[in-house]
Amino acid sequence: MSVSLAPRATVRRTHDELRALAEAGNGGLGSLTDHEASPVEVVAWVARNFGADAAAVACSMADAALPHLVAEQLPGVDVLFLDTGYHFAETRFTRDEVGRALDVRIVDVLPEQTVTEQDAEFGEKLFGRDPALCCARRKVAPLQDALGGYEIWFTGVRREEAPTRATTPLVTWDERNGLVKVNPVAAWTFDDLLEYAGLHQVPVNLLVGNGYPSIGCEPCTARVEPGADPRSGRWAGLSKTECGLHL
Repeated sequence: MSVSLAPRATVRRTHDELRALAEAGNGGLGSLTDHEASPVEVVAWVARNFGADAAAVACSMADAALPHLVAEQLPGVDVLFLDTGYHFAETRFTRDEVGRALDVRIVDVLPEQTVTEQDAEFGEKLFGRDPALCCARRKVAPLQDALGGYEIWFTGVRREEAPTRATTPLVTWDERNGLVKVNPVAAWTFDDLLEYAGLHQVPVNLLVGNGYPSIGCEPCTARVEPGADPRSGRWAGLSKTECGLHL
């Protein structure tokens, strides 16, 4: 099922209680310096401490490995899709396939303005003139609003993706959004992700096999040459490397 920005959960615990849970999870699940829990073990920790209706999975629809991993132990979990208005057709197709194939609830997270309305206020192609502002308006602010209905969110951030992500913890307190943030596949490589997707036959964006290992909005995503940094196709030619969701 798909809805338009309609999270179903309401926060039950205080920020102090959730922060304490995040600290306990971070300590109990290990770290880069000692034995670290597997993605399945991380999701199991979440399942023991949170209900499916308190959790959300953020998914760019490059693949459905993370939603599948989470839904195995939290069936019916909400999967948040940031509908920026600039997605590839293949990404929208993947979104539909994820909703069809997995035991999840797709939630379309919409910006305050349509692309047409944003163009009228800021001028056309804001993404090319001020990509940080465009991402802030079409990704960061809408996601922050949506996360207000949850206690915990899952991301697919992986340490190998970029230097800025190299020390990503498995569990942390997300101060900006006011909830627990879980990165169960932080230690995975790109090959690990594809292996999991293939083993469980979950949807993978057709662009992934066509030179797009990291997929964002169509105007800001370019094909990556073999052997190049997998995120080098994001905001190609610009100094920008992150949309701001994980800063």
